[in-house]
Amino acid sequence: MNRKYNEIMGLPHHVSKTRPQMPMSDRAAQFAPFAALTGYDAAIKETGRLTDERIELDVEALSALDMKYQLLMEALDEAPEVTITYFQPDERKAGGKYVSAVGAVKKIDDFERRITMRDGTRIPMDDVLSIDGELFSSLE
Repeated sequence: MNRKYNEIMGLPHHVSKTRPQMPMSDRAAQFAPFAALTGYDAAIKETGRLTDERIELDVEALSALDMKYQLLMEALDEAPEVTITYFQPDERKAGGKYVSAVGAVKKIDDFERRITMRDGTRIPMDDVLSIDGELFSSLE
């Protein structure tokens, strides 16, 4: 078996006169693993990502929240600082997450059912879970 290649064993490596030599980094890329399922890893990560379910408030909690809206609307000129916890739906899958916005409320729009904070954050009133702040200390 070894005799078959004896005549070429001692010859120098061939170098082309017309084509440039491939850089070592490109040569290594030829042997890199091939990802037959492109996007599969991203799909697995997306499936494994956890989301929260929206909490449905009962009648008592909704009336308490409505009372806080009324107090907040009366005190808008004083610009009290509040913390609003609300549900933010996920763009890719069912569920979402609860986030908190801290700051002064600029506007409460009953028609569009939206709260606008001074920093520009717009919060749908139907997604609000709770509103907290010093303004509401008399209610507790």
